[in-house]
Amino acid sequence: MSSKITHEGRIESIEDGHIRVRIVQQAACASCKVASQCNASETKEKIVDVYSAPSHLQVGQHVVVSTTDDAVRQALLLGFGMPLLLMTGCVVGAKMASSGDDTAALLGLGVLIPYYIGIWFCREKIERRISFQIEE
Repeated sequence: MSSKITHEGRIESIEDGHIRVRIVQQAACASCKVASQCNASETKEKIVDVYSAPSHLQVGQHVVVSTTDDAVRQALLLGFGMPLLLMTGCVVGAKMASSGDDTAALLGLGVLIPYYIGIWFCREKIERRISFQIEE
């Protein structure tokens, strides 16, 4: 069973069913009483895109956006897991084929170019699978 991850935000713009919501992402320690004195606490503002939303929303309105744990796992796998596996596999394969360290490193980095080009071509499919919704 997948649970939801939610963030509160404010609508920045609405254009043809595409809603941009500004959320404030806080570190876990940001709610601490001494967070203002500590360098470890931080907050970041991010803009998320919502493509299917109710039509009664207005710019400036406060909303709650959500996504599922499954969508987060897929995003992490595509953004970090697969590139790491590709790079590691390529470097190990190049070293086993008796390549030098510099060649293996360049091949490891070079394998990411076609990977990210493929991600770019599949961005619409990925966008449908990994998306945010506005909670009512």
